[in-house]
Amino acid sequence: MSSGVPHTGRVALVTGGAHGIGLACARALADSGAKVHIADLDGPAAKSAADEIGGEAHEVDLAKDVDSLPADVDILVNNAGLQHVAPIHEFDPAKFALLQQVMVTAPFLLIRRSLPHMYRNGWGRIVNISSVHGLRASAFKSGYVTAKHALEGLSKVAALEGAPHGVTSNCVNPGFVRTQLVEGQIAAQADVHGISAEEVVERIILDRTAVKRLVEPQDVADVVLWLCGPHSSHVTGTSIAMDGGWTAS
Repeated sequence: MSSGVPHTGRVALVTGGAHGIGLACARALADSGAKVHIADLDGPAAKSAADEIGGEAHEVDLAKDVDSLPADVDILVNNAGLQHVAPIHEFDPAKFALLQQVMVTAPFLLIRRSLPHMYRNGWGRIVNISSVHGLRASAFKSGYVTAKHALEGLSKVAALEGAPHGVTSNCVNPGFVRTQLVEGQIAAQADVHGISAEEVVERIILDRTAVKRLVEPQDVADVVLWLCGPHSSHVTGTSIAMDGGWTAS
């Protein structure tokens, strides 16, 4: 968490900000002084989170609408996402398209809408919550892996175009994060295999990682906050892996 208020007067927009990584990012940015807009499909949860941090909630389906969200934002955190698991030959094309719409097209549209404001002010921070799957592939996740790889490319282009205007764009690439979705997967795997939750994490969920611990949402938020700080003005067009060593092997 920030020890000061470096973002006083700044406006931030966090998509998927009602839960997990997004909520941790919203809290961290609010603690650093920013006015935070939380966009989420879960309207009641978004309102609860916004009330907690003194922000503003927006119930929105990013696959259908981004124009109702504020455009005059200084910090944009593209976090919203979803997952679907199936072999390619059985992957529902409509589901594949939905993943691209939420995790590629929506970030593109939000960046496109935010850049004029950032350019006018000579300052902006775009942080795209990607994934280790933006750098590596796993079987049965063609929709998600495709979307995250595309997000990586979009982020780099935004970095190149934004650099003359004081705007940075980066990706944060966590491995498995301790969220409700992952906790549910752990419990299900424990039941199926007849082993403890701790064994599921180490032997199944984190099989490809060196650090046998889940990433905490606050850990991701701390990196996001760092990328939005004045000391990171030369950090742009890059991807910060928080994968416990997955991509090192």
